[in-house]
Amino acid sequence: MRIDLHTHSTASDGTDTPAGLVRNAREAGLDVVALTDHDTVSGHEAALAALPSGLTLVRGAELSCRLEGVSLHMLAYLFDPAEPELARERELVRDDRVPRAQGMVRKLRELGVPVRWERVAEIAGEGAVGRPHIATAMVEAGVVGSVSDAFTTEWLANDGRAYVEKHELDPFDALRLIKGAGGVAVFAHPLAAKRGQCVPESAIADLAAAGLDGLEADHMDHEPATRARLHGLAADLGILATGSSDYHGSRKTCRLGEHTTDPDVYAEIAARSSGTEPVTG
Repeated sequence: MRIDLHTHSTASDGTDTPAGLVRNAREAGLDVVALTDHDTVSGHEAALAALPSGLTLVRGAELSCRLEGVSLHMLAYLFDPAEPELARERELVRDDRVPRAQGMVRKLRELGVPVRWERVAEIAGEGAVGRPHIATAMVEAGVVGSVSDAFTTEWLANDGRAYVEKHELDPFDALRLIKGAGGVAVFAHPLAAKRGQCVPESAIADLAAAGLDGLEADHMDHEPATRARLHGLAADLGILATGSSDYHGSRKTCRLGEHTTDPDVYAEIAARSSGTEPVTG
């Protein structure tokens, strides 16, 4: 059983439509896929409508958080999307995305980068605009060779020259909201140092004590030693360890199913949820 619990569609910053993503997931040999767009559930309906036979869809979202100045992401699975408090916070984060992205474009232009906001908005389309859309415009302008190359301190990394902060949840509040909506919470790529500063392991332990369900250990931005460390840390804390691709379509090099989650871990995630259930085509 092949299970990928972290993917993105055009509802946020992926390049596959939600319908295309589930079709591609089945063609890639996946049995279970989670759609976890940034701070939005707008792709869920289309993904469900196109769900291929034999593929199970886990509905989720990747929530933007910040702890003591450090940006981090929380994967929320199988929560009730209509729960009002969590829905309101998702909306606040989404509403801040446009002025934030416009601010980063302004900074890039001040640095001599010929990126236009109109082009970034065109690339984002109906999706929640984010840094990968800006990075794509930078690739088109010949400033960087790939989207990943834009995520450095020179440009768009968390401490980069063109970085602009956005509205983000306190992760402890995020846990409370996810749990209140019947969901399950997993810390996304917690030690991906190439993305910028990471929270210390002591903070991860505090989150585990506050109800964090798991850590995304197997991820393209974790070296083998880091993956092993995270599996050990999850075991020490008595929480789950997951694996996933963080697929963004053609915008990044990761492939669907590049890393996967153990079936027993997936079964435990499904058992802990009370907001929604996985749906099988």
